[in-house]
Amino acid sequence: MAIKNLPSLILLAAIYFYGAHSAVLTMKNNCGFEIWPGTLTTSGSPVLVPTGFHLAPQASKTINISSSWDGTFWARYQCSNSGNKFTCLSGDCGSGRIECSGADAIPPASLVKLTIGGDLDQDFYEINLSDGFNLPVSIKPDKANCQAVTCAANINSACPNELVVKGLNGVAVGCKGACIAFNTPRYCCYGDFGNPQTCQPTKYSEIFNKRCPQAYSFSGDDENKTFRCPTGPNYLITYCP
Repeated sequence: MAIKNLPSLILLAAIYFYGAHSAVLTMKNNCGFEIWPGTLTTSGSPVLVPTGFHLAPQASKTINISSSWDGTFWARYQCSNSGNKFTCLSGDCGSGRIECSGADAIPPASLVKLTIGGDLDQDFYEINLSDGFNLPVSIKPDKANCQAVTCAANINSACPNELVVKGLNGVAVGCKGACIAFNTPRYCCYGDFGNPQTCQPTKYSEIFNKRCPQAYSFSGDDENKTFRCPTGPNYLITYCP
């Protein structure tokens, strides 16, 4: 009898040792319009599927993440599927389909970066606006001692003309980071500006930092805005929190 049950015991042991620290990620659309979240898995991590999907207003989707994973999430909106090609005016990944299939967000997009089971058995998470912003977003672990990170402001409404991206009816659907907009050493922190002494905040990065101080606002942002939590929590990413 014991031998007959051995495969089941081995399976249970494998689930315990290798699946105990997996995470459940829920993405919720709190916006008043449709969005299409995209996911990008960092090379070396097991690919997270789906890589793109639809969320109606107030809808949510749950995804299981393996015990060792690293990648990025963002949301697309003002999307259409004309001529059998799926495109979005904000946050598009350029795949031509709802699934991004390894394609990254085309800036500007509000990026949520998450590492499950990182160094010292820690999870790491952040909101990164270095390349720009397109939607308010938050990420919240379900452990009480782990901090939520939120960018609740609509930076599009404060975006200067030289950074703004407009969608339908001329309404702003994104705000580029200065590096993406101008591609100069001063704003991209390379060349003479490639060290902490010379790579400093600018009037443009302060637009992001003032409204979303928990998020990275430019490539040289040296404030520690990567948050950590002992591996084990589940996460809620909310768009338009």
